[in-house]
Amino acid sequence: MRTAVIVDAVRTPSGRGKPGGALSGIHPVDLAAHVLRATLARNGLDSRQIDDVLLGCVSQVGEQTMNIARQAVLAAGFDERVPATTIDRQCGSSQQAAHFAAQGVMAGQYDIVIAGGVESMSRVPLGIAASVAGSPFSPRLHERYPEGLVNQGVSAELIAERWGLSRDDLDAYAAQSHARAARAAAEGRFDSQLLPVPTEAGEVTADETVRPGTSVEGLAGLAPAFRTDALAARFPELDWRITPGNSSPLTDGASAVLIMSEEKANELGLTPRARFHSFAVVGDDPLLMLTGPIPATRRILERSGLGMDDLDAYEVNEAFASVPLAWAAEVGADPEKLNPWGGAIALGHALGSSGTRLLGTLLATLEATGGRYGLQTMCEGGGMANATIIERL
Repeated sequence: MRTAVIVDAVRTPSGRGKPGGALSGIHPVDLAAHVLRATLARNGLDSRQIDDVLLGCVSQVGEQTMNIARQAVLAAGFDERVPATTIDRQCGSSQQAAHFAAQGVMAGQYDIVIAGGVESMSRVPLGIAASVAGSPFSPRLHERYPEGLVNQGVSAELIAERWGLSRDDLDAYAAQSHARAARAAAEGRFDSQLLPVPTEAGEVTADETVRPGTSVEGLAGLAPAFRTDALAARFPELDWRITPGNSSPLTDGASAVLIMSEEKANELGLTPRARFHSFAVVGDDPLLMLTGPIPATRRILERSGLGMDDLDAYEVNEAFASVPLAWAAEVGADPEKLNPWGGAIALGHALGSSGTRLLGTLLATLEATGGRYGLQTMCEGGGMANATIIERL
């Protein structure tokens, strides 16, 4: 079996996913096209060398419909013969795109693939797809879950309650995420990945979602975001600790990784930076929904033959602060290795883009620290999770 390697990773800065955000004036197709063009230019490639483009996108409606990956390939000026497809595994969509790309290379079906993702939450609001042409929750699904499934914010609340995570715990973690991200940015840790994005208001060069002055005291003043009277009656055990401050913000962004066989990289004179070591994907309780990274981590460790002590860094998506905190408690993680440059609470969670954003951050962290193995895992809507282990070369 061939070895699949990562040659490059790029991303846009994160923009606030609301009207007026730094990237809100850019059509999501063009945002994705920006990272595709840059991937070619940075590596001296012609688009005709790309076997496929796999992009994640969650809200595939309106400006993000009609196979946005194909639209982005065309908008980027790629040869019309380059194919593309769009993947939805909810928040893990572009991580799944990277899995499919690497697995295709390992199977001998691809030589060079671009995997990535995009989401413009300012232009295509979260949840809008479910408001079009009826509900995705069918009568048979209601039969199985008669009380109904809940939104992710409520799931995050249930996790906080089950793992005994206080409001102070959640807010302290969120403040730490901003502090780590701000420090990493000041030290230039993201510079190798970040692509300046030209806009009518000027060039966007830095993550808009990072708030360096975030404090536990400031976060303590925020009200719970997901409590309703009906939900409070259904879940009387909850005291409602999840706020906008300890949740990931609505975000605009795009990211991509260049994946190829090690042989092809050597043939082209490109330097492989890491190889894909192991993969896992799991389903989990759809009510708790966000606990999937726990069994995904256990599965990938079993498959890889590695233990937590073998891992030098882990990127666990901070959809809500309760997710990485519960994960860390269950798998015995070292908190210093967990999202050391900050996570989605600070760096944003542009849904379809987040998987390859995390992968790029993990790669850069291993390179900066001299680490060998890194783990990426993230919770996904509906109660799923992907896990990836890469080995720095």
